[in-house]
Amino acid sequence: MECPLSDKVIITCALTGVLAKKEQCPAIPYSPVEIAEEAKRAYEAGAAIVHIHARTPEGEACWEPAVFGEIRHEIEKRCPVILNFSSGGIGVPIEERTRHIIAHRPAIAALNMGSMNYAVYSSRQKKFYHDHVFANPFRDIEYCLRQIIEAGAKPELECFDTGHIANAEPFIDMGVLRTPAHFSLILGVLGGISTRPGNLAHMADNLPQGSHWEVIGIGRDQWRLIDEALELGGDIRVGLEDNFYLPDGEMARSNGDLVKAAVAKVKERGGRIASVGETKGILGLV
Repeated sequence: MECPLSDKVIITCALTGVLAKKEQCPAIPYSPVEIAEEAKRAYEAGAAIVHIHARTPEGEACWEPAVFGEIRHEIEKRCPVILNFSSGGIGVPIEERTRHIIAHRPAIAALNMGSMNYAVYSSRQKKFYHDHVFANPFRDIEYCLRQIIEAGAKPELECFDTGHIANAEPFIDMGVLRTPAHFSLILGVLGGISTRPGNLAHMADNLPQGSHWEVIGIGRDQWRLIDEALELGGDIRVGLEDNFYLPDGEMARSNGDLVKAAVAKVKERGGRIASVGETKGILGLV
C-alpha cells in the first residue's frame, strides 16, 4: 500500500552553488554538461528536484539566460527531474538575476526573503572570507516574486533567519504570494540563524499555517538538521552547494552520493521518497 502524499519526503539536490570551487571539492560542476550529469546522478539516487545556479567555464557565478537554457536542455536530455532556478546573487541587479527565469520558465524559482551579512569565517586563519552585505530589500523581493509568477513558476522562499519568514506576510496580504507557500529554512550561514539545536523547530513554528517547507543545512551539521526536519515533518535538501561531506566524514564524489545518504536517512525512519510525479502533486506544480 502506498503512503499518503503528505507522508512522502521530497528530496532536493543543490548541484553547484556559486562559491565553492573544484579546488575545494573536485566534484563541483561548472559547465552545463557537468551540471546535467550531476542532475542525472541526483535524480537516479532519489532527488525529485534539482536547484540550479549557472557558472562560467572558470567557475564564477553566471546569470546569462543562454547558459541556463543550455543547462535546461542538457538536463532534459538525461532525466525528467524538476528544475528549480536560483535568482540569488550579491551585487547584481535583481533585473539581471531574473532574466533566465522569464526566458526558460522553470517549475520552481528560488528567491531570498531578506537582507543580511553573509560571510565565511575561518577559525584557523582568524579571518573572514566572502564578507558581504546580502541586500534583498522589499522592492527587490516584490519584483522577483512577480517575475517568478509571470514565468509560471512556484516561488521557493529562502529564509536565512526567522525574520525572513515574516517578510512573506506583506506579499500574502497584497495577493502577490499565494498560499500555501513553499519555504526553505536555511541554517548555518554566518550572518543568519545558526545550526544550534532547537533553531529549526523555532523557524518551523513561525511559518504561516499550512506552508510547505524544507530544511537547508549548511556544512557538516546538515545531517543532524535533516534528522530534525524529518522528525518535524519537513522535506530536505542536500547537495554540493551546501555541504561536501557524507555522514561518515568522507568527501562526496558526486551529488548522487549525498542524495543516497539522504534517502537512507528517510528509509531508516520508515519514510518514503516522493517521486517526481508525487512531488508535482504535493507542491501543486503545473
